[in-house]
Amino acid sequence: MRTKTKRDFEALEERRREGMRLLGRRIAQAEVARRLGVTPAAVCKWEARRKAQPGVAWKRRPLGKPPKLTVRHKEQLRAALKKGAQAHGFLNELWTLPRIAQVLESTCGVRLHPGHLWRVLGTLGWSVQKPERRAFQRDEASIAHWKKHTWPALKKKPGAKGAPSSSSTRAG
Repeated sequence: MRTKTKRDFEALEERRREGMRLLGRRIAQAEVARRLGVTPAAVCKWEARRKAQPGVAWKRRPLGKPPKLTVRHKEQLRAALKKGAQAHGFLNELWTLPRIAQVLESTCGVRLHPGHLWRVLGTLGWSVQKPERRAFQRDEASIAHWKKHTWPALKKKPGAKGAPSSSSTRAG
């Protein structure tokens, strides 16, 4: 089983910088490769990059795809979320990931899968919140009245004694 080794990107960048310096002094590619312990093909690529991008050819190129969300997008999303869900046309103030994805697309023009948005929200300092079980518009007096007067009338009353039950297994 191969173990994953962590590359020292700064050391690699320093080696490229030294290679560019040597190439700039018109030292042969084969000699540069020998001094730095790299392949001649690598030095050939360095030379091509040095000619195409003088001054910055030694710098490391970023790995992977650039992120879809820029710092500006995140600030726009933060401002949109602070306005509240109802300000964006939703019926209540509950933020869900699909709603946030919709707001992100409408305000920033960036589409992200709702399942990935929790990471973005974490970087913005937002956390998962559970809504309260009871609505804040709840009328406790009306509920108490209903329980006392309406519910007993609706409750099923037991049948007369001796009457067969619907779950009885005895033949009548």
